[in-house]
Amino acid sequence: MASSGAGGEPSRSAIVSDTTSGHHLLTIHGYTRTKVTPTGKCVMSRPFTIGGRRWCIEYYPNGIRPEVADFVSVSLVLYEDVAAGVKAQYDMCLAGGEEEALQAASMASRSVDEFTSWGGWEYATFISRKDLESSEHLRGDSFTIRCDIVVVRDCRAVDDAAAFVSVPPCDLRQNLGRLLETEMGADVVFEVGSVTLPAHRCVLAACSPVFAAKLFGPMKEGNAAGAVVRVEDMEVEVFKALLCFAYTGSLPETPKEDEEVTCQHLLVAADKYNIGRLKLICEQKLCKHINVSTAATILALSEQHGCGGLKKACFNFLTAPANLRAVVATDGFQLLNMSCPSLMVELIAMSSAH
Repeated sequence: MASSGAGGEPSRSAIVSDTTSGHHLLTIHGYTRTKVTPTGKCVMSRPFTIGGRRWCIEYYPNGIRPEVADFVSVSLVLYEDVAAGVKAQYDMCLAGGEEEALQAASMASRSVDEFTSWGGWEYATFISRKDLESSEHLRGDSFTIRCDIVVVRDCRAVDDAAAFVSVPPCDLRQNLGRLLETEMGADVVFEVGSVTLPAHRCVLAACSPVFAAKLFGPMKEGNAAGAVVRVEDMEVEVFKALLCFAYTGSLPETPKEDEEVTCQHLLVAADKYNIGRLKLICEQKLCKHINVSTAATILALSEQHGCGGLKKACFNFLTAPANLRAVVATDGFQLLNMSCPSLMVELIAMSSAH
């Protein structure tokens, strides 16, 4: 409770919540064609970032359930794994009218809900198809949905003066990401296959001692600004992901079906350029992909690139006799036997112990 001296001005403090807000516009092109999507089936937007969290919008042209089949339904989904729930305020409306301004202005009074990993909020009766098709929002068979999100973080006590100023989280990662995207001030070009990728020496040198040696050391490559550095034995998408991580500390979205192979290639690249955190991220992701068909390949990879944690995860999988017998019968195991014969001794010792 604030207190004051006799006859003096009261001391003041305040309790505030840290928030980060933003909005995303999702345009539905060719609305008529989307109506072939069955009731209960959705089309997902590309993931987007607001408040340091990844989100996506699910669009149901024929309703999310049979009882709302005459409506367009939408759903906001937290598109990532989180250890604790994410508290947020949110709303959606059709863009292009007074609803936009009203929605943005009223966000402070919206209820705060908690999103869990891959969890979402649905708006089952977003708009009836009849109303949408007769509205001014549908133009050229297209319309746009506006989604406002306010991510709410911890509440804290502050001096009263601080309650008037809210300092947003550091946006250095986003700024560096835009630098890579716009190529502004790029002073080196990497050639991967037939593709050229401009970048910034200082950013890469700060991230990787190998890049530092290549770009600034005695054996530096590409002395002149904009000079070309050839990258061998690496796919374009893998090097792009490596650059993205160097600038932002995060990786671009990868389809789930491609994650295992992408992580294998990225792990090799991270080891080559000595980017320790990226290597550990790849190890962690690959631990989730260990199964009968992949165990031998992933084990060989862990041995060749010094990935102790990943190697332990493979051995843990192989401690089950049924798993070991199944893996021994795969082609990958034969390659493992040829490429990493020392592992055979460890495997024999392990199987004897069990």
